[in-house]
Amino acid sequence: MSRDTRLVLPVVLCATFMQLLDVTIVQVAIESIRHDLRADTGTLQLVLAGYTLTYACLLITAGRLGDRYGYRLLFVTGMSVFTVASVSCAAAPTAALLIVARLVQGAGSGLMAPQVLSLIQTALPERRRSHALGLFGATMGVASLTGPLLGGLLLEADLFGLGWRTIFLINVPVCLFALVGSIRLPPARAAADRRIDPIGVVLITTGLGLLVLPLTIGAGAGWPSWTWLCLGASSVILAALVRTQLRSREPLLHPSVFQDHTARTGTLLVFAFNAGVPSFTYVLFLHLQSTLGYPPLEAALVSIPYPAAAVVGSRVSTRVAARFGIRLLTASATLLSLVTAALSTGAGDHRWALLLLLAVGGAALGAFTASVFSVVLSEVQPAAIGSTSGLLPTAQQLGGTAGVTLGGLVFTTSAPSTAFEHAMIYETIIFLASSVISLRLGRISAASGSHRAGAEIATG
Repeated sequence: MSRDTRLVLPVVLCATFMQLLDVTIVQVAIESIRHDLRADTGTLQLVLAGYTLTYACLLITAGRLGDRYGYRLLFVTGMSVFTVASVSCAAAPTAALLIVARLVQGAGSGLMAPQVLSLIQTALPERRRSHALGLFGATMGVASLTGPLLGGLLLEADLFGLGWRTIFLINVPVCLFALVGSIRLPPARAAADRRIDPIGVVLITTGLGLLVLPLTIGAGAGWPSWTWLCLGASSVILAALVRTQLRSREPLLHPSVFQDHTARTGTLLVFAFNAGVPSFTYVLFLHLQSTLGYPPLEAALVSIPYPAAAVVGSRVSTRVAARFGIRLLTASATLLSLVTAALSTGAGDHRWALLLLLAVGGAALGAFTASVFSVVLSEVQPAAIGSTSGLLPTAQQLGGTAGVTLGGLVFTTSAPSTAFEHAMIYETIIFLASSVISLRLGRISAASGSHRAGAEIATG
């Protein structure tokens, strides 16, 4: 194995950890930012939403740009933007400048994220890809779950009296490592003859922007009329996008993404499952702090079994996924639905029962996230790697955004005494739906395998 190849995973996984950490780490610092910058509720929502907004909107376009100009170049560009924006977030003297820096930070993350999957698929030998994708999935899950815990620890430590600003400065050393290491990444392919569809770029960026913005701040704003107009316009624009992509000579999304049943169902599965994952963490912290009265650090410490077990689950899944495949996804989603169903009965009010259930749920989460991307990407045609590498994280982010909105809505509109239980019923429905979709994915995969075997016999 070459030196360059050995560096691929450490570099890209460090980048993945930081970009997903920044989705959730800011949540626990909102009150500190409010006090320090004298920000109102709407402004704070934009601090949270700005990152996700630009991140989600750029993923698919960035995947195509990676096909056109090379994955390493886009990775380095995105990481550089992310690093500078992280420093700018930490140094922001006003809430307005913090919002701008978060938008730029999300853009850098959006440019970088799809290149990670493409580099794994193209730079690593085939025998290592399944393991690498398992580690990638585990990194995603652990990073998202670690955000509130790490944020709580940093706020409690108050290093150098910097308060909430340390949650952005912690990115810098990791980003610098990834930037230095990226110099030695193997040159990724670049297809100079591939053009970028400008109409597709405009449609997908506008359509996703009009979808993500109302989902992220609509509930806090009371769902004014403009949020519904944005959602309606988004559906029209995204429908137009599909039509133009099917007819374009140089589509932003490869046609196989729309034509392949496995790719479509796998993308739906990623969306559905992630409609439950970040919303579960969000509602859990609301319950621990607002209902049970835990301070932020104690709430973060109580949640430790969840990410810790996710690490264990992801490590186990990398060894058993090759044998059980999609059945592992079905079992993991079903187990999570049982955990949330138990929490909906009031078990979460008892600390030891909560810790046990969080550990079981974390293990199931780790097993699922470490396996789902490799299962879907193993069926993707080589020409569609860039498109799918952008589409899967986009589905992940959109699912997470929609889930936080819906789960938060269920929690906040319920009576305080039953809010958590009602939110857990929502989570149970989501994870059961994910289990059903994974069963559908298994049937499609089995049918595709039978067709391929029949074709090989016929041509043999």
